[in-house]
Amino acid sequence: MFFDHLVLGATGEFLNIGDIIATLVIFLILMALLKKFAWGPLMGVMQQREDLIASEIETAENSRKEQQKLLDEQRSLLKEARTQAQEIVENAKKQGEVSREDIITTARAEAGRMKEAAVAEIANERDKAITAVREEVVAMSLLAAQKVLEKEISEEDNSQLINETIAKAGEVQ
Repeated sequence: MFFDHLVLGATGEFLNIGDIIATLVIFLILMALLKKFAWGPLMGVMQQREDLIASEIETAENSRKEQQKLLDEQRSLLKEARTQAQEIVENAKKQGEVSREDIITTARAEAGRMKEAAVAEIANERDKAITAVREEVVAMSLLAAQKVLEKEISEEDNSQLINETIAKAGEVQ
């Protein structure tokens, strides 16, 4: 064969075309086998890994969105709770003011009632004291008159004289 040996340039080295073709055929067969048995499964594993990573990224993104949503809800609930707490405090203050006013009004009314009762009691006691003084004055006057007259007055006459004197003393005032 003419093409079995080719001379490469001036150095005199020979190339064997059969070896080149055989090497090329073996290389192509090896590439086909690698593609079928190694490259395909390797690409499948790589695809699975890519899908797993994409799935984990998507899950993480969904989780982040869910956490943000929950955070926003909690902030909203916290704001609402603060608003409600403020309303409760304001209502308690208003209720306290109303209660304070009611207590003051009740206390003033009670003080007025107690004052009126005390004034009535003082007037009553004054009237009793005046009556007692009148009775004492009448009794002393009768005793003095009895001594002057030196006679005995009966109990019935004594009571009648006391009542008449008290009635006259009451008319004078």
